[in-house]
Amino acid sequence: MSYLQGLIVNTLAFISLSVMFPSKFYVGSFLIAIGASVILSVLNMLVKPILNILSLPITILTLGFFSFVINAAMLKMTSAVIGEHNFAFSSFGSALLIAIIMSIINAIVVDHFSRKRY
Repeated sequence: MSYLQGLIVNTLAFISLSVMFPSKFYVGSFLIAIGASVILSVLNMLVKPILNILSLPITILTLGFFSFVINAAMLKMTSAVIGEHNFAFSSFGSALLIAIIMSIINAIVVDHFSRKRY
């Protein structure tokens, strides 16, 4: 899956999840969702590797489930960069729920694009 396809998937996921969970997650507009997708990809490139290394022992102890907490923290950082009035979560638990759902969505899409077409 290319970078642009990943941005499109995350943008559509942000929009659809904000419609599905309006009391837990808010996205101001489609342009905000695109910006949040770009900011999230930059944070995933720069900050997430550091967090993964620092949290490696607890991630091993929890059999990888702590990575969802790291993903939720990345979403909360994205919310802080974009602005709480345009891209917001009602709580860290809401960010954790959205992170889990987005991980599932991305896994399905990556699996779909990685299959060979004959």
